[in-house]
Amino acid sequence: MDITERDLKHIWHPCSQMKDYETFPPVTITKAQGSYLHLANGTTLIDANSSWWCKSLGHADPRIHAALMQQAKTLEHTILANTTNPTIVKLSENLAALTPNLNKVMYASDGSCAVEMALKMSLHAQQLQGQGHRQQFAALGNGYHGETCLALSVSDCGLYSEPYKPLLQPCEYLNPIPYVSGVEDNKWHDCSEEWHPIEKQLNQIKDTLCAIIFEPIVQGAGQMQIYSANFLKHLAAWAKDNQVYLIADEIMTGFGRTGLPLAIDHAGIEVDFLCVAKGLTAGVLPISAMLTSDTVYDLFYDDYEKGKSFLHSHTHTGNTLAAAVANCVFEIFQEDNIYQKIPELSAHLRQQMEAVANHTGKLTNIRHIGAMVAGDLVVDNPNTRWGFQIFQEAIKLGAMLRPLGNTLYWFPPLNTESHTIDELADITQTAIARILK
Repeated sequence: MDITERDLKHIWHPCSQMKDYETFPPVTITKAQGSYLHLANGTTLIDANSSWWCKSLGHADPRIHAALMQQAKTLEHTILANTTNPTIVKLSENLAALTPNLNKVMYASDGSCAVEMALKMSLHAQQLQGQGHRQQFAALGNGYHGETCLALSVSDCGLYSEPYKPLLQPCEYLNPIPYVSGVEDNKWHDCSEEWHPIEKQLNQIKDTLCAIIFEPIVQGAGQMQIYSANFLKHLAAWAKDNQVYLIADEIMTGFGRTGLPLAIDHAGIEVDFLCVAKGLTAGVLPISAMLTSDTVYDLFYDDYEKGKSFLHSHTHTGNTLAAAVANCVFEIFQEDNIYQKIPELSAHLRQQMEAVANHTGKLTNIRHIGAMVAGDLVVDNPNTRWGFQIFQEAIKLGAMLRPLGNTLYWFPPLNTESHTIDELADITQTAIARILK
């Protein structure tokens, strides 16, 4: 029995219709290096989506491996309740330095759980202030925040949530969102006209609203749509005026993906809760964090008998091995000047995606920011899985080009070399031409 047969006998793959694997079996990866995945058949694939948006520094950086092995010699993991260690303290200091106002850090294992913590804590904090009537959440239309129940409740992606409606909480979705093609778009700096209907929608629920959650600037699962930084400025000002918490879900956008350490930096706003994961360890080990302010922290700070404790925990909260990796990632970003190099990568990504669009005539609505560029396929029947067919063809040609429906996007590691982007563009163009003849 070969490895594919053994795999399909037992493994239920994520975000998949398993019947697809009958004709499109999983590729067997034996090694990964830099921006490339090495397969059992001797070929390679460009990791065009950073292995689900997390491999920000590519694969197999020896400095990360050294940090991991060094930490493993002394301490792998212990309960974080009532204990501490130098590694997790250092990581917390690194995270607290990301923003001017968020000084307190709680840990979990994945992005969805960080979002759950932020949602729960915002609700609890309102109660502690005598605002128990503020029980409603709002989120941006087309947004996505994870697969656990509260996170799914504030995600406007019916494909993922529809079967589970009986389990989900109601949420007010804000529409329409002022989408832009990038930072050069006029709406990026001024979306005043588009803000007015959103403001009217918010004013109708302002007395019962607890918190607003959003993916800053880029909506990942929602077809990599980019929206106005000015919109976030309006949203933050409104929330402050109306005592509503702001939750920034930077799971995907954090650590350079949009060109800055955090996507909220484009708008220059402060939030009450910040969720990070994925790029925190450059995808090497799972860990997530939720940051909040001293102001929120102080609401919960009291004698135990007062019943104000935030009793949320996960077994691997603050995992020491993952924390050591995350600390190393912070160091690499500084040593390798990653943020300073992103503009060059960004320009090259846009140039090459636009070239593919021009050569094929099959991509429209090209949008880009930082180290991400996307375009929508021009097709006669949008209900056909054209993107999936192009994905399969790209695998044959040498790229892991996993689409979002009929949206193609490139989301490579931040240190990907120019020749790899050129190779990716050639593969994308050929795959499109072969499928959309």
